[in-house]
Amino acid sequence: MQQNMADKFEFTAKEREETLALIDHLRTTVGPTLKADDEGKLRIRLNSSLMNNQVHRDVFGLNPILSGLQTAKIVVEEIGLKRDAVLAILLHPSVEDGFMTIEEVRSEFGESPARILHGLLRISELYKKNPVVESENFRNLLLSFAEDMRVILIMIADRVRLMRQIKDNTNDEARLEVSQEAAYLYAPLAHKLGLYKLKSELEDLSLKYLEHDVYYMIREKLNATKETRDEYIAGFIEPIRQKLEAAGLKFHMKGRTKSIHSIWQKMKKQKCAFEGIYDLFAIRIIIDSPIELEKMQCWQAYSIVTDMYQPNPKRLRDWLSVPKSNGYESLHITVLGPEKKWVEVQIRTERMDEVAERGVAAHWRYKGVKGETGLDEWLNNIRSILETSDDMQVMDQFKMDLYEDEVFVFTPKGDLLKFPKGATVLDFAYHIHSKVGNACTGARINNKVVTFREQLHSGDQVEIMTSSVQKPKQDWLNIVKTSRAKAKIKLALKETQVKEGLFAKEMIERKFKNRKIELEESLMTRLIKKLKFKEVSEFYKQIADGVLDVNTVIDGYLELKHREQTPTGDQPAKSAEGFSLQHNQESQKSQGNDDVLVIDRNLKGIDFQLAKCCQPIYGDDVFGFVTVNGGIKIHRCDCPNAAELRKRFGYRIVKARWSGKGTSMYSITLRIVGNDDIGIVNNLTSIISKDEKLTLRSISIDSNDGLFSGNLVVNIDDTSRLEALIKKLKAVKGVKQVTRI
Repeated sequence: MQQNMADKFEFTAKEREETLALIDHLRTTVGPTLKADDEGKLRIRLNSSLMNNQVHRDVFGLNPILSGLQTAKIVVEEIGLKRDAVLAILLHPSVEDGFMTIEEVRSEFGESPARILHGLLRISELYKKNPVVESENFRNLLLSFAEDMRVILIMIADRVRLMRQIKDNTNDEARLEVSQEAAYLYAPLAHKLGLYKLKSELEDLSLKYLEHDVYYMIREKLNATKETRDEYIAGFIEPIRQKLEAAGLKFHMKGRTKSIHSIWQKMKKQKCAFEGIYDLFAIRIIIDSPIELEKMQCWQAYSIVTDMYQPNPKRLRDWLSVPKSNGYESLHITVLGPEKKWVEVQIRTERMDEVAERGVAAHWRYKGVKGETGLDEWLNNIRSILETSDDMQVMDQFKMDLYEDEVFVFTPKGDLLKFPKGATVLDFAYHIHSKVGNACTGARINNKVVTFREQLHSGDQVEIMTSSVQKPKQDWLNIVKTSRAKAKIKLALKETQVKEGLFAKEMIERKFKNRKIELEESLMTRLIKKLKFKEVSEFYKQIADGVLDVNTVIDGYLELKHREQTPTGDQPAKSAEGFSLQHNQESQKSQGNDDVLVIDRNLKGIDFQLAKCCQPIYGDDVFGFVTVNGGIKIHRCDCPNAAELRKRFGYRIVKARWSGKGTSMYSITLRIVGNDDIGIVNNLTSIISKDEKLTLRSISIDSNDGLFSGNLVVNIDDTSRLEALIKKLKAVKGVKQVTRI
């Protein structure tokens, strides 16, 4: 009986009150677009769900009917959607739980709500199959959007609603997950669609939940300086107001503080404290202008502002002449106000401000879009915006494509060239010509001399400087951003490598001949490997560059030849210097694996690989990382790459833990540092050989100035045996440090 009572869904008094208020509100705002019997049919469906106990609270304990109404309010007020979207939102729980079919929705409410629901259901299915949204699934996700663009808008609105409600929720894990998704998926989508207000809210709330201390630190400091800031804004605005009124312009002005997320991004970018951020606020001049005079009056206001305060030309953003693809129009200029503080001034008309606040919905509403009529034109426009970003291999790429990703720079002749954000002087040089790129030493940007590593910014005028002695280097590939420049550098390096290789080889052969030494290719290959060159070409390159002396190479060759000719039994006892032992072990993990990894939500039997960067073994605290190819790599929680993976790809992280008996063998690497004593190697290897459960795979130890340092690779079964081994090795006389890597 108690169980039944617990299972039965009931509204709290507060929820009932809020639900009734929202229904009244939606009736007023959406009412004109509803058909005569829509509300009655919807009421019957919802009452039936309640009577049959088909309504259940979500993972956060939230009321799904109230949540639907709250989401509906956002899509109506903030985005401008009407009847079809509201019906789809309210019917979604019933359809998702199988209590109503798409066909029933189509027959009762029409084609449009059914189409939206179909898209929402496909997304729900994707999430159920794989909670980690990786590249392939995400592509499918976008395809589902293509059916009806309202699907993506509802998703954004619903995530805003959820983020508002979970601030006091105790389910930290679920809250972390939705916050990460809000940051990497929903906020960029909102930005792309021009829903700037919702985008800022998503960013701020995700920061609040993901980096709690940072968020409240910035908020407290903003509150502490509010009075001073308000006074400054008032003083800044007043003289501008007088000049604008004198010019006969109809307008209003408002000051706004930048979002907490935006301030935090600035602090990270500029590597400074809160106090070091000067442009904390922006002033907005909103002109009440007839549409035919919009541009003229905006530029008139711009002229007045820049006459009074010194502008920064690098920070001019002209989206008036060429609006953004999502319809955003505005003039942005940063000026030096009183007390040497930078202030951003945005100049736009009432129409432009509505577009900026409400996104593309407002843009099309000004073109006569009312209710649901003409909405298709707007939705097609959104579709074209989304489809421009179709080259998505990884989530990072997608993320990058969603933000403004282009810079425009001028040649000395005044030609305008387009580059991706982050492009450097070297990209510019290779764009002009391969020969210019290969000989590039730097540039003059706006008459200031800079290195070729300098990043380009919109509005820069670039003049390339060259030198006849300059040659492309390998690290240039890390400097350039464009694939065109990378291809040209690789080609130049290959040509140079071939030339240098031939030259170096001839030099070595000539020196050998002069000293009357016979050159054996096989012995030379072994010497190159002994000198720790991974590629023969790199060896010849160092010869050509003069880094490696040919005489040193010949001495090493003769020494190696002499050593190989000395009988094994006559070899004297050696120190650790140059010692190397290799056992051929084919697998990092032995056959007959009884260890079981439980991945994510108690899933077993999933294919996985152990990460080579941290070499986890049975007993380590581990987590799973979903790769681009769909496989799962297991990392230690203290892996050197763990922090970066969690930061950049939090959505790909899954839980993992060991179960089973721990009978498999794993490969681990130990770093050893100590005094170089004769017989140190024997002491180390004897400890391992005495333990039947340990297998030595390889030792590589070098000596320098009486100290040795090197790596031991050992096959071992779990962390407890590893700890015992480290303890034993530390006890060896002369060993100073033993660490796992």
